[in-house]
Amino acid sequence: MVSIKGNIVRSAGLFCAWLASVPAVMAASAPPLSNVQVLKVQSAACGIENISAGQTQTTCNHGGANIKVYVLEMGYGRKPTVQLDGFNLNGAQTNVCAYDNGNPTQCTSTQTRVVGKLYIFDLGDRQEGTFTFSNRSINGGGDAVSTQLYIK
Repeated sequence: MVSIKGNIVRSAGLFCAWLASVPAVMAASAPPLSNVQVLKVQSAACGIENISAGQTQTTCNHGGANIKVYVLEMGYGRKPTVQLDGFNLNGAQTNVCAYDNGNPTQCTSTQTRVVGKLYIFDLGDRQEGTFTFSNRSINGGGDAVSTQLYIK
């Protein structure tokens, strides 16, 4: 159990480092749901694999239990639909805020400008398949955004 907690703490640190490199443009407008992206896939077999925008499958063969998928959602969504090969997944979420300079980061108690959410999904005993995430904006016409990634 300690190793899982350690992995989450390390992953959160890597996430914060990644957020520092995200252009401020992404955080400029929070209200409508504007973008979702798989950021990382984590497993015991491969460690943490960064996922590029537009990437359709993982490079590494992750395999094994407890694969984690990190998704960044910019804007305000309703309730996401998240699946692996059609099976619903549950996950943890945390708010993402923006500093005055527009750079997104994990929220602290002093930040109130929420610009999105970071989701972490544990695939449990599923070892590969097509991961899909979709959500609808709570405003701006209820537009839908989605992303898909084949995890091998």
